[in-house]
Amino acid sequence: MLKQRIITALVLLAILLPAMLYHDPGAFCAVALVMIAAGAWEWGRLNGCTQLTSWLAAFACVLLCGLSWAAGWLSAPLNGLWIAAGGAWVLLGAWLLRGGVAHWSTIARPMRLLGGLLALWLAWLAMAQARIIGVNFLLSVLALVWVADIFAYFAGRTWGGRFAKNKLAPSISPGKTWEGVWGGMVGVLLLAAAWVAADRFWAAGVPSFYSHLAQRGTWLLVLALLFMATMSVVGDLVESLIKRAAGVKDSSALLPGHGGVLDRVDALLPTLPLAMMLYSLGAT
Repeated sequence: MLKQRIITALVLLAILLPAMLYHDPGAFCAVALVMIAAGAWEWGRLNGCTQLTSWLAAFACVLLCGLSWAAGWLSAPLNGLWIAAGGAWVLLGAWLLRGGVAHWSTIARPMRLLGGLLALWLAWLAMAQARIIGVNFLLSVLALVWVADIFAYFAGRTWGGRFAKNKLAPSISPGKTWEGVWGGMVGVLLLAAAWVAADRFWAAGVPSFYSHLAQRGTWLLVLALLFMATMSVVGDLVESLIKRAAGVKDSSALLPGHGGVLDRVDALLPTLPLAMMLYSLGAT
């Protein structure tokens, strides 16, 4: 399993990194669109759709992203959209987690399909806009989720259950602990401090997400990062809730050793639009 995970990760890096570093942002946007379309196909399957309907969901997602691209939205200011998307993720995320696994199946399937497609479209659009801002900006947002996940894993394994009596969400994801969440937050704060220092040392032409927030004050940076780390956990838990309702361990087997695309991007679904929301609020 470990060998399979490593090989898959290397293949993904070999595809994503050159596209991300290429001078034309369109290359990365196109690669990301393929991944998001695969996620839309998985979303259909998780919601009990037929193969045809799942493929139609993928096509609908590609069409929505393509129309946004053709309309020039990738480089347009979309402040209102990002504020609405951020607010929706906070409110709906809390509502879904409060309702739990049993509540998910009571939501009409068309509403579930539409909600998932909109979340995937917003994540792709936010990722595309972040890449157009700059590689440094996009990488800093992606790294936030990666580091939060890594620190949460090791903090949970080391201190899980020592300080908090209750698990984070035992009916949704029994392995997650509050200690893991706190560890992820510490990791994100350390990452931001190091990245801001690196931006200053190398006089980065395009500020990272962290430097952009730091320009408006240290306390805002800290609060924003704690909020982002929390929402990355929400994204992870929401996908876990949906998989548990569907009775599956992974969203698919598209990525050997890793599960499916949704398993890899679940925490990015809320954090990418939220990053663009915080960026757009600072740009106004």
